Amino acid sequence: MRTHDDALAWVAHGTRLFTAQVTGFDEPQMSAPSALPGWTRKHLVAHVAANADALGNLVHWARTGERTPMYASADQRNADIDAGATRSATELAAWTGDAVRTLAAAMDTLSEAQWQAEVVTAQGRTVPATDIPWLRAREVCVHAVDLGAGVTFADLPVGFLTALVADIQAKRGLDDLPDGPLPDVAAYLAGRPHSLTDVPDLGPWL
Repeated sequence: MRTHDDALAWVAHGTRLFTAQVTGFDEPQMSAPSALPGWTRKHLVAHVAANADALGNLVHWARTGERTPMYASADQRNADIDAGATRSATELAAWTGDAVRTLAAAMDTLSEAQWQAEVVTAQGRTVPATDIPWLRAREVCVHAVDLGAGVTFADLPVGFLTALVADIQAKRGLDDLPDGPLPDVAAYLAGRPHSLTDVPDLGPWL
């Protein structure tokens, strides 16, 4: 069972993995395809940076009680990603750095009571604010792999992978899990490349 402190630690770990790659990309590398079909690395970096800004809205909601959705609409979310994908590698790296620092600083301001406040995710689920770090950990850890620059699921913490498997298993409504190394099981459930054999295609996730 994941704890709040676990999730915060995984956010930090995934952020380091993600930003280390982003800051190392030159313009051609940033413009190259990501591991996600139809998205360049620019699209992916814009998505992760915008996600930090959006989760910052939920932190504001928890702190003030003012209803502040992650995104104005799904169309606005997609438009922000497309617009972000037109930025230069330098601009995207700067946006990512600013966004992750701002989100971390905002989360640091929440009191114990504010962490228990209810907020609504982009998928319409009502959750306590303590879920925000887990939502962010999934984004930075999984998308650090999706950049396609050498990071794999084996580079992610065992505790994170265990929590991710449990989370996706519940959301997909799976009774049983395939046998295999934990990183490959997590990759399989997440709809990413894996080494498992004789397993049905589950389709994309996240």
